[in-house]
Amino acid sequence: MVNKVARKMGDLRKFTGEVAEELRKSAWPTGGELMESTLVVILSVILLTVFVGVCDMVLDSILKYLLS
Repeated sequence: MVNKVARKMGDLRKFTGEVAEELRKSAWPTGGELMESTLVVILSVILLTVFVGVCDMVLDSILKYLLS
């Protein structure tokens, strides 16, 4: 039982070491790139929300007209 736990702990240490090594290889965005990407995402969400809201209102009006 103790050997299983020790082996699993060794596997966990190896895994976390490999993860850290891969993260060091990653190319991280600069602050400006991160801000630009964040703004693109926020604007996209806002535009999509407006589009879905307008479609919902139009389809609701059409459905009410057809059912009345």
